Parts: sequence; structure tokens; C-alpha cells
Amino acid sequence: MLSKKQLKSFSLICSFFLLFQGVLVAQNASVAEQKRNDYKGKEPKYVFLFIGDGFGLSQANAAEAFLSSEDKNVGIKKLNLSKFPAQGFYTTHAHNRYITGSAAAGTALATGHKTSISTISMCPSKQKPLKTVAELAKEKGMKVGVISSVSIDHATPAVFYAHQPERSNYYEIDVQLSESNFDFFGGGGLKCPEGNSDDLAALKAGSTGIDNGDNSVSNKKKNAIELAKERAYKYINTKADFEKLSPKDGKVIAVSPVLCGGSALRYSIDQTDEDITLAQFTAKGIEMLDNKNGFFMMVEGGKIDWTCHRNDAATAIHEVIDFDNAIAEAIDFYNNHPKETLIVVVGDHETGGLTMGFAGSHYESAFKKLKHQKVSGDAFDVKVKNYIKSCQGKTPEFSVVLDMIKKDYGLGDESKGLELKDFELDQLRNAFVRYMEKGNETDEQSYLLYGGYNPLTVKITHLLAHKAGISWTTFSHTGTPIPARAMGPGQDLFSGYFDNTDIPKNIMKLIGVEFPVVN
Repeated sequence: MLSKKQLKSFSLICSFFLLFQGVLVAQNASVAEQKRNDYKGKEPKYVFLFIGDGFGLSQANAAEAFLSSEDKNVGIKKLNLSKFPAQGFYTTHAHNRYITGSAAAGTALATGHKTSISTISMCPSKQKPLKTVAELAKEKGMKVGVISSVSIDHATPAVFYAHQPERSNYYEIDVQLSESNFDFFGGGGLKCPEGNSDDLAALKAGSTGIDNGDNSVSNKKKNAIELAKERAYKYINTKADFEKLSPKDGKVIAVSPVLCGGSALRYSIDQTDEDITLAQFTAKGIEMLDNKNGFFMMVEGGKIDWTCHRNDAATAIHEVIDFDNAIAEAIDFYNNHPKETLIVVVGDHETGGLTMGFAGSHYESAFKKLKHQKVSGDAFDVKVKNYIKSCQGKTPEFSVVLDMIKKDYGLGDESKGLELKDFELDQLRNAFVRYMEKGNETDEQSYLLYGGYNPLTVKITHLLAHKAGISWTTFSHTGTPIPARAMGPGQDLFSGYFDNTDIPKNIMKLIGVEFPVVN
């Protein structure tokens, strides 16, 4: 136990450290502000803001190492985003928590203001709306598009057009989507266009608090999709209709014809020709938005975050490459309009604590082993459930599950360098038994081991990652600084070390709109 003198010394050291850290943050903020104030360059006519949800430096690094290994090289094969001339880093903390969430981080990236966890473009007390860079661009006369690989009412896309005290207010967000009057929405669907289940339960109960049996209650809220149509939006959800879209169609909500859990696009690793990719949505968005007054487009790679939450390295790498393919569409546009186009690539936070190294592999890496994974963890979960169901009450055989693992992940195949040691087989068997007995547990101990996901699938992806020389520290977000990349007029404003709130402030400065001060 420390003495009183030692405790006092330790307290002084901590106070000094916090003071020093505060000085550094203040210095970084002042440098960013000075650079912004001193900028005298050309105003971009076209602005792309790409946001990788959960996308930190390690996610990009893992994808580049994987691509290099496919070419049988050691090192990296640069993504498109890594070739940008301006590179920087920024802090991500929320108003009331150091490790942020997507709503608070997205609000900072959309408005230039810090807010509280789970708040959608409102002040920290959830009382006042905060004007977004997208709304300001629209007021300026630019066309505006919002695209995401997850539901278009999820936190990150929502912060650009909605203002809600809670990110879970999906119906209200869905209504505000068409109120925004933005020109193009593309990607995932709407989670609750007919009203949140809690809202409907409250309506059914009425003032008495007792269910009155009124099954027509859902008609008491206007369907948000129908409301959008009344507001002159064209709603399409087939690939044929998507491909036919042209600027003459006016305002559009374009939803992928194939959606999975959470009204999101399927993971890139699971997609087929039936799907519309994030790159295709981006290309269509450019076609729909291009006009003499310019445009602002936000594109989110939302499922990088989802797959990093479940520690699925191979699926995450495919999502990063998919995100980079969407960026390539913007680069093609930039090449035709280099003096008028600004592209900014950021992330809201890092997810999973992904690191390039694992204790068991020491200094060795074998990223090419990840290529043997053929499906996402979500898709494999479905296969396991279907197999268990097919047993019709009989005890599922672990040997059959092992064959499924070998087919979809390569684990157990010595020819691929993925042989399983006895203790690894035991770990898989124990995880399968645990899943059969308890499902996706949520108690503290099981969360530390499996994050609330299928224990078997988590153990599979952990083992595969370890054999590749990759590991994870958490099933949640981390607070590490995030890279910024930029190219085009004003690109140098995004180099250096700054805060996430500086990103929309810089864009506002560049397109010639005033940063809204909140009283």
C-alpha cells in the first residue's frame, strides 16, 4: 500500500499529466483554427466525405498487408485512400465519455460540435439541434447525398439530416429523412418506417396504460416511406430500377434489393451479383448529384464497425476493400474535376482494438491465411443454426461442425497451413458446447470471452486471426486517434494533429458557409 506521501506525489504527477495533455489539446486546436483562418485558396465545388465506421489505422493496415500477401509480398499494397497527399490524425472523445460512440462521433463530424453519447446532432443536453455541414451545403444551393452500407437511419448517416435526443428514435429519424429535402439517399433501408415498437405499444395502451386491443394503431402513424413519397421522393428497391435511375428522377431513396439484419447491405464477403455494392451506390450518387451548383456527398462504410465488434478480421478486411472501392469512384470523378473536387476520408472511431501481432505467433505474420475464409461470421451463424435445426432434436455432431469450419474458414486443412492443434480443437469443441447449452450469453464472464456473439464463431475467427498474426483487445470501441486523408482544394487543412470537430469546420470554411455557433 502506498504511503500518504507517495499518494500525494502520485496525485501531483497525475494532475501534471492531465494539465500537460490539456495544453497539448489546446495547442492542437489553436493550430487547426489558425490554418483554417489563414486559408485563402479555391472553394471546392464538389465535396466527398467518406466515413469508415470503426475504421482506424489498423483496419487500413490489415487490408494493405492482406493485399500484399495475395501478391506473395511482405509489406503493404496501398489502398487508394493511402495515396492521398494530405494525411493527419485527430482525437475522437465525446462530450461525456473518452471512448466515443457512433452518434456522438458522427455528430462531431457532421456539425463541428461535441455532444453526449447516443445523441443525434443535438447539443449535449439534448435540447437544441445542431446545424450540419450537409444542411448548410443544401442551403447554399448544392445538391446533397447520403449513402451507407448500413440502414440509412443508422447513427452515422442520420447525424447529417436528423436531430434526435436518442439514436434509437428510428421512426422520428425516418420522418426527418424526407424533411431534409436532400437529393439522394442510397444503401440500406429504414429500420422502423411504421413507428418504433415502444411508440406503438404506448399508443395501444393509451392514457390508461392498459392495452385496449386496438390492432389498427399502426395506422395512427404515417409510414415514413409513404410520407417521403408524398414529399416528392422516388423510392426504389430493385436492381433494375436502380440501374435506370437518372437525374430526371429528382429526389431519390434507393435501397438495396438484398438486405440482411438491421436493414443493412450484406457483408462484401457474402455479396453476389444480386447485391448493389457501396461503390455502385457511390457511382450512382455522383450521377444523380452532379450539377452546376456542385454537391456534398457523405458515404459511410458502416459494416467495418459491425464486423470489428465481433472480431472477424477477414470480413473486416473485405469491408475495408469495399469501402476503398467506393472511394475509387470519387477519385475517378476527381480526375475529371481536379481543381473543383475535395475528397476527405475519415473514421468515426476505431472498433475492436485490432492490432498487427499476436503473442502466439511472436514476430511472424501470415496474412494470406485469411483468404481461406469464404463467409462472414453472420452467414456462418445462420449455417450453424440451420444444421442444428436439421437435426430435429437429435444431438448435433461436432464432426459435422468441424467439416463446416474447414469448408468456410480452412481451419483444420493442413494443406493450407491451418492445421488445428489438440488444444485448439478443444477450444472449438468447448465453444460449440457452450453455444448449444447457453446460446449467445450476455453475462459479464461470457461477454469478456465472446462479446455476446455465438461462442463458436468468435472462437473460429480468433483462431484464424491468430494464425495470421492478428489479435483483438475488445468487442467495443477504442479511443485511439483516427487518420484523416484528403485530396483537392484545401487538402492541407486536414494534415497535422487536430480534433474530429475540426473536420466539418474545415469543410464549412472551404465551401464558404459560416460555422453555426450555439448559444
